[in-house]
Amino acid sequence: MASTTDRVDGTTTGTTTTQVTTKGKTLIDDAVVAKVAGIAARDVPGVHALGGNAARAFGAIRDAIGSSDLGQGVRVEVGETQAAVDITIVVEYPVPMMQVASAVREAVTAAVTDLVGLEVTEVNVAINDVEIP
Repeated sequence: MASTTDRVDGTTTGTTTTQVTTKGKTLIDDAVVAKVAGIAARDVPGVHALGGNAARAFGAIRDAIGSSDLGQGVRVEVGETQAAVDITIVVEYPVPMMQVASAVREAVTAAVTDLVGLEVTEVNVAINDVEIP
């Protein structure tokens, strides 16, 4: 019984049934899965930021007013037992990009599996910029 809503930024949010028992069901919003993935990706050494230029600009405004979007730069497709994640990152120079992408993939998979309880079918990483110190 999943429901979806299109957000202003073009992403889709909704809920997914992750567990059904005789005592009830557990629903986790897609935005929660995106936040978990975003937090995991930010913790990877070599990741400077998440999101494209526009998302980072809006993120800077949100940060200035004391609000932040931990799911920025993350798009998820969630089913009842599985999730697919698309994540856009900015990598710090001169960290090897393929190593950062692999580490992000592993961190996001582990976090979503351990914390949300969903099987991660894929994590697609897009590197759209390099941060030069």
